[in-house]
Amino acid sequence: MTKRVLSLCALAGPATVVIALVGWLIAGVLPIPLGPDSSVHEVVDFYSQTRVLAGMAVASVGICLVFPLIAVIGVYMVRMEGRTPILTFLQLITGAATGVLLLLPMLLMAVIGFRPDRNPELTVTLNDIAWLLFITPIAPFIIQNVAIGVAILNDKRQTLPRWVGYVNFWIAFSFLPDPLAFFFHSGPFAWRGIFIFWLALTTYTIFLVVMGVMLHKVIKESQEQDMTAVSGASA
Repeated sequence: MTKRVLSLCALAGPATVVIALVGWLIAGVLPIPLGPDSSVHEVVDFYSQTRVLAGMAVASVGICLVFPLIAVIGVYMVRMEGRTPILTFLQLITGAATGVLLLLPMLLMAVIGFRPDRNPELTVTLNDIAWLLFITPIAPFIIQNVAIGVAILNDKRQTLPRWVGYVNFWIAFSFLPDPLAFFFHSGPFAWRGIFIFWLALTTYTIFLVVMGVMLHKVIKESQEQDMTAVSGASA
């Protein structure tokens, strides 16, 4: 039963990607999100659509699935570190923070869509807050990925392949441009630019899929070893 729960928690990583992206497609965030240079009319028109509420509700559920993945990463990091799992605690704390930081903007966008007839300037202000809150708080994400990467590379048993550790370092590095969203209203460094939104979305998607799939593989191999051991003992 425990292995089944672990396996489901690992698969929650890819599930987060699928459900959140479906929610954003329903809401109209994808394929082209609002930008800081969007006009007041464009922002108000976006939030006047009922699909925004529906899509953000779906996306919020999807984002919450990141928490089971964070938990199962913590379980295996404890095994990697042994008696002093400081990196595990760091990953759990920052991972929980990243989940909240991803969830709050989704909820705020739903709140904006809840009352689309409010003052247009207030709608634009709330939209700016939602997007900048979604894009710029990079420190917890970076710390989480670095903690995971260090734990994997220091693991003498090689629970996960070393390349997974290096992928986590690369993902952490990819978040560094995000605070530039405060300074640009258009171009590749604006919040919907290629080096901000699209780079972070791509690499965080890779993080969720790689960690989920690789941990699921480790759990499955462990189950097969247990079954082999039971079969051997019975014989």
